[in-house]
Amino acid sequence: MPNRYTNIPFKDAPAPVGDRNTAIYRTNKYPEIPLSVNDIYVITTSGDRLDLLAQQFYGDYNLYWIIATANPEILALNSLFIPEGLEIRIPANVSSILFLYNQLNSI
Repeated sequence: MPNRYTNIPFKDAPAPVGDRNTAIYRTNKYPEIPLSVNDIYVITTSGDRLDLLAQQFYGDYNLYWIIATANPEILALNSLFIPEGLEIRIPANVSSILFLYNQLNSI
């Protein structure tokens, strides 16, 4: 079974824990996403998920976090599922958001 932490950067703990070193995994920081006149607003329907919306609007399901981060008052980062009937914002300036994300999370 693959390890879900495989692609997460980590560093060795400064001191051994027990009889071995422990990996310390780094958490991601997400940028604030400013409003733009080019943003798209959609009303969610039954079966909508953050990853599917990211695939539809950005061509990459891994960018679901952009939609969740842009709607903090109604969406959570810990779930892909969205209740139907919500108006959510789909940010249009993906390249600048990814630039900010990479700056915040550079190792």
